[in-house]
Amino acid sequence: MSWISNIEGEPDLTYVDPHPKVPDPSIPNRMVSTKRANKPYLAYKEYRDRQEKLHQEWLERKKEREEKLARGEEVGPEEPDPTHEPEVGVAGLLKFIVYLLLFVLLTGKFVTGDFFWGYDGKWVHLKTYWPQGEGRLFSEAGLARFDGSNPDLPLYLAIDGDVYDVSSNRRVYGPGGSYHNMAGVDAARAFGTGCFAAHRTHDLRGLSERELRSVNHWKTFFRDHKDYTRVGRVSHPTIDPASPVPEPCMPPKDATKSDDAKHAGPQPENKKERKGHAEL
Repeated sequence: MSWISNIEGEPDLTYVDPHPKVPDPSIPNRMVSTKRANKPYLAYKEYRDRQEKLHQEWLERKKEREEKLARGEEVGPEEPDPTHEPEVGVAGLLKFIVYLLLFVLLTGKFVTGDFFWGYDGKWVHLKTYWPQGEGRLFSEAGLARFDGSNPDLPLYLAIDGDVYDVSSNRRVYGPGGSYHNMAGVDAARAFGTGCFAAHRTHDLRGLSERELRSVNHWKTFFRDHKDYTRVGRVSHPTIDPASPVPEPCMPPKDATKSDDAKHAGPQPENKKERKGHAEL
């Protein structure tokens, strides 16, 4: 409480510092206390003094070496300056980042059993960063060969022109699967209307705004799916504007379904499909 009675900051002439004093490293002819608050300051001065001593000794050895070289005597390799402090630089920063990433990955493997701490999104898959370009160009007949009926061929489907390899999910898109109608064809319209049999076509004319949103939803789903890879484009014949628009399919018999469910497109059947649907 002494500071309350000494607001003016007058020195306390009765105070006796129990710590010994040493010369001030920065101000000649001045002594400073070795109390705890001053120890980092004094320790740094000691460090700088040691570094200066090492540097001067290195300069002497370097001078002696140069004199021997001048006399033609054999000398060993030049000694680096022991006090040299290399700058971190870009390379050092990159090395630190790499070590930090390795530490995080190994910690995740140890703690959760997975290098990515259980995260399985698109950012941990190589295809997210690997440019795919346009890929292969399919005709409609060529795409139909990859409907899963031949187990030796991959399983492809297309949506609004983009072809995806869905071979990892043959149970759903292969023969006998819930959405086998979608395989080997661009059934973009069915993804919007839910008419799997009647709307196996890329013709999107006449769809409502809600149905078009459903098509875009599934385009995003396949584009971002961690297991499905875009392999190319399908070339469709030009649609004659005068041709009839595909007839709407019959509404589902279950009247308890909401209007949103009628236009939600094909619903995921397996765990991976449900997870992907929920993420969008």
